[in-house]
Amino acid sequence: MRWGVEQRLEFIEFRLFWEGSINRADITDFFGVSVPQASKDLTLYQERAPGNMEYDTRAKRYVAADKFVLRFLEPDPYGYLAQLRAASEGTIPAHDSWIADMPRADIALTPKRDIDIGVLRKILEAVRDEASVEVFYQSMNKARPEPIWRRITPHAFGFDGFRWHVRAYCHLEHKFKDFLLPRILEIGSKGEPGETGEQDWLWNNYFDVIVGPHPALTPSQQQVVAKDYGLDHGNGVFSIRYAMLFYVLKRLGLLGDAVKQSPHTQHIVTINRKETEAALEKAELQL
Repeated sequence: MRWGVEQRLEFIEFRLFWEGSINRADITDFFGVSVPQASKDLTLYQERAPGNMEYDTRAKRYVAADKFVLRFLEPDPYGYLAQLRAASEGTIPAHDSWIADMPRADIALTPKRDIDIGVLRKILEAVRDEASVEVFYQSMNKARPEPIWRRITPHAFGFDGFRWHVRAYCHLEHKFKDFLLPRILEIGSKGEPGETGEQDWLWNNYFDVIVGPHPALTPSQQQVVAKDYGLDHGNGVFSIRYAMLFYVLKRLGLLGDAVKQSPHTQHIVTINRKETEAALEKAELQL
């Protein structure tokens, strides 16, 4: 089956599963195919997924049958919500989403970081070519209050939930560091690489953070918190790169002793706090 046809069959099933109905216009509007082609796609779907949809003559739409069985999709609530989030944030236009009946939604404000597209392209090029590149970087270091040119060998990217950074070997400080993309003001020439990503121990190794519901919560509250965070038997293990450990713990509210925080605002705590503290020290970050 050709990729385009397969994608349209998935689209039909997406609309039937999440929204309960579809018609030819939905297919022609989204994919730009002809009406006869859309009719063929709906007929093919009926052949491949018999009994999944019925034609509603009053609504002039195909509707999902009571005994609907998924044949082309493995629906994921996070996949649907990711589309809803992208459309709500304006990352993609609403008409590019597979969601037709877009529910009202709002997203907690995240300031949009100003990342220069030319900078990002050059960093990506350096990663692909396994090369170093000069960057004019504004650090928050007291010793460097003004931006300076420095050479880095980038090998990966990280996102802390708010900001994107590039993980790179710094030729100035002779170690691997995180460089925030918005703080790279200019890009210079490529050059010979420094140490490669395979030598970045903090990036390539993981630490297991054991978390559990706050002990001050009631048993039923602890149970729903465990469900909310996908914890098995009340506790769970998050395997995190050492290079990302600080960011993850900060986002989860686990920098510091979470047990001392209000259980009504801080729902989870670190079970292996001492080991986690030692792991952060190993990653050259302090609680």
